[in-house]
Amino acid sequence: MLALFDLDDTLIDRRGGLEDWARGFVRSRRLPSETVFVICDRLRERACPSDFVELRETLGLVDAPDALWHEYVTGVARSVRCAPQVREWLRELRAAGWTIGIATNGAGDVQRAKLAAAGLTSFFDGICVSEEIGVRKPAYEHFETAALLCGSDLAAGGWMVGDNPDTDIAGGRMAGLRTAWVTAGREWGDGPHQSDVVARDVTEAIGAMLAAA
Repeated sequence: MLALFDLDDTLIDRRGGLEDWARGFVRSRRLPSETVFVICDRLRERACPSDFVELRETLGLVDAPDALWHEYVTGVARSVRCAPQVREWLRELRAAGWTIGIATNGAGDVQRAKLAAAGLTSFFDGICVSEEIGVRKPAYEHFETAALLCGSDLAAGGWMVGDNPDTDIAGGRMAGLRTAWVTAGREWGDGPHQSDVVARDVTEAIGAMLAAA
């Protein structure tokens, strides 16, 4: 059985890690404390090198944009949090014979750095990052490529696990996958629930998937 996982705010706490990194960055530059909110607002949904061209100007920094991006990649990778239970449940999936992969939007260098820093890379048969393949979720081609990178095929079915109702849940359903929505304490938006499983966190989602199998 195939299981594809989103990365940010599903397997790891990106929001908390971003805030921690931004606070440290602001202190290191001796910027006003409210600058943390400016940075987090700009990078909340996603981050790419071009963001640091604009942030450099907005914050009046002298650093080169490439240097700022590299500082972000290494710093946020150290700051993201992954609960030990996540790795334990991924081991359970692998022990049960599942094929597991990453299906994430974002820049390749930062997404792979976060996976490595969280000690997660070795658990996955394939890692699909939107920047590296030129297609973002919820496009069908993203899920198709993710399955192929895992040595699998969407025609065989499987699961998509993520926190985003549009890119992960709606996208996964359109790709023919069963879906598990990781709520992280949030309420569903407009419309009825579309996910097969609603879970407080990714470990609860994996438990439900194993039970369903």
